[in-house]
Amino acid sequence: MALTLATQAPEEPEIFASVQGEGPSAGTPVAFLRLSRCNLACVWCDTAYTWHFEGDERPHRSGEHYDRKTNQVELDEADVAARIAALGQKRLVITGGEPTMQAGKLAAMLEHLPDMQVEIETNGTVDPPATLDVRVDQYNVSPKLAHSGNPAELALKPEMLDRWATDERAFFKFVLTHPDDLDGVLRIVREHMIPPQRVFLMPEGTDSQTLRSRMEWLVPLCLEHGFRLSDRLHIHLFGDTRGS
Repeated sequence: MALTLATQAPEEPEIFASVQGEGPSAGTPVAFLRLSRCNLACVWCDTAYTWHFEGDERPHRSGEHYDRKTNQVELDEADVAARIAALGQKRLVITGGEPTMQAGKLAAMLEHLPDMQVEIETNGTVDPPATLDVRVDQYNVSPKLAHSGNPAELALKPEMLDRWATDERAFFKFVLTHPDDLDGVLRIVREHMIPPQRVFLMPEGTDSQTLRSRMEWLVPLCLEHGFRLSDRLHIHLFGDTRGS
């Protein structure tokens, strides 16, 4: 059973060790697994090479399309698990793309890593099956607001937001580009009764200057509403690069 992975270089899967850069586990040493394909299309997505392939007419601000053959690789789940285990980390972050699009294959892969702590980064639109859900210790759910360019009926499914709000393993990470974006966050938090302590506000940006500038107005919003602030440590440490 093969998983479809993103690549760091042609035919080199994006499996690597680093520190988690975002959310409640920021700064934690982890292994990363980046999968390919996504069911949404954020105009500012910083991993568009996982989905914006030639022929995909969904908009992205770069206007760039990627060659599928050089940006995807398929590996057997046992091979993926062996590469992750070889990194020697206790915690695994599965990201994308949208990982839950390959939920069944992920569950099979994780059977080879029974002692691994598992963290999944998801847009929150797909309900993971029990075979995968039972193996997950933490979900980082990032609902996409209007500025992402995704239609609300695709990106903000009420039944799924309720599902995550009632799962104590799920933390909400909202990407903001402007202070006005907070209105969408407050509406979601209110309508789905999400505890503020499980809500992170994170600036959109792929360089340190942009992140620092936006955190100047994000910090007061966190103070006012009891939300938590998420930086993007990997951007400060490594820049906007693959495999870091």
